[in-house]
Amino acid sequence: MKDNSLFNDLFVLELANNHWGKVERGIKIIDEFAKVVKDNGIKATIKLQFRDVDTFIHKDFVGLTDYRYITKTLATKMSDQDYAKMVDRIRQHGLITMSTPFDERSVDLCVELGIDIIKIASSDINDWILINKIATVGKPVIVSTGGACLDDVIAVAQFFNDRKIPLAINHCVAQYPTEKENLDMAQIDLLRSLFPQNVIGFSTHERNEDIGDAMIMAYAKGARTFERHIDIANEEKGVSPYCSLPEDFDKWVKAYKKAVAMNGTAIACRRDIPVRETKYLDALVRGVYARKDMPAGTQLTLDDVYFAIPVQKGQLSCREFKGGEVLNMQVLADKPLTVENTKTEYLKKEDIFMIENRGL
Repeated sequence: MKDNSLFNDLFVLELANNHWGKVERGIKIIDEFAKVVKDNGIKATIKLQFRDVDTFIHKDFVGLTDYRYITKTLATKMSDQDYAKMVDRIRQHGLITMSTPFDERSVDLCVELGIDIIKIASSDINDWILINKIATVGKPVIVSTGGACLDDVIAVAQFFNDRKIPLAINHCVAQYPTEKENLDMAQIDLLRSLFPQNVIGFSTHERNEDIGDAMIMAYAKGARTFERHIDIANEEKGVSPYCSLPEDFDKWVKAYKKAVAMNGTAIACRRDIPVRETKYLDALVRGVYARKDMPAGTQLTLDDVYFAIPVQKGQLSCREFKGGEVLNMQVLADKPLTVENTKTEYLKKEDIFMIENRGL
């Protein structure tokens, strides 16, 4: 299988139809968000949506005015040349290119424009005509799961995994906006358990005031690619509550970085323990002291010793004392038992070095 690491820590900025069918506005959005990406030093793609509008809408319904999807699609129509200009601008900023094709002709356009990643929208998770077409081009794929039943999610994952096509699977709630009590973040746990070979992501539609908390939770649960609708300010149409302005996006990225720092990086092994932490805990450990005067050769039992703070440099502590140790020399009552006056068979050189440098 091709490397799925492309999706790790990837931010997908969904431009959608917020270009309003105008290349100039689309490029302005790209420029403003590319600056935030650069300032934060993150890996990102700005995602477009491709539709072959002339065939996507049935000719008998082109004039229908009370069907929002039709009127919006017509109002934001772009030519292949328009899309090419925006893709070029995304590349000029050093960003990854990505698109959601909603029909087979648009998949061909992804190939023609050299799009890096293809997205399957939640609405198309069981559109097998489109999915089969996408698979033929072999490009990495991200699929959103909003509204899909589990069988559909399993089927599409198996389809791409069997073909060894890199795949990320996004938890998504297709409610615009999604109220925080409807985010169902535990679905990230489910997806990770079902598809351990795939990167699991979070396609997010909550209100901007909730994006920081949602990001931290998504990252902590194991999501590693993150998608968010973007827009720039305007007085003409307003900004949808599930779309982020550049300043909102910057806060979202800052929340991600906070989550990364809080989460740490040690997964397969024990974390590195800072010296400061070790010294603090060592100061709380009880040292081993002689309960009475004892000659050399005494084999120690618990009755021969007691434990008290502080532990001193070179002194055995309650962590190391096992019973059965033998004294190398006489030890007087209330004196510490040390690696010098006590013979132990089980301590390694690194243990002795640690003991000699620990404590008062």
